[in-house]
Amino acid sequence: MADTPRMTLPTMLVLQVMLSDPAKRRYGLELCEKTRQHPGTVYPILARLEREYGWLERHEESPAEHLAEGRRARHYYVLSDEGAVRARAALERAERSRAVMNLRTVTS
Repeated sequence: MADTPRMTLPTMLVLQVMLSDPAKRRYGLELCEKTRQHPGTVYPILARLEREYGWLERHEESPAEHLAEGRRARHYYVLSDEGAVRARAALERAERSRAVMNLRTVTS
């Protein structure tokens, strides 16, 4: 297993939102809205970042929070300290790589 997930555009978008406020807990549909990605894209990314890489911590909302609003419990995700450091580094590498690829395309 690699120590960094494949940095697809959807993965990069999810990480950018999470890194905009690393301590803020976010739920899946919120991330779908902010990244403009389909839940079938975002939820597998969240699962991988949590289970395979340990970059995210998942917490279920307390009944007091969701019952008062008459909805099901949400799972909230937050970057771990190490996850935030690794996510920043992975995004920087991916953005440098994209810049090099764009430069090659322009000069070819």
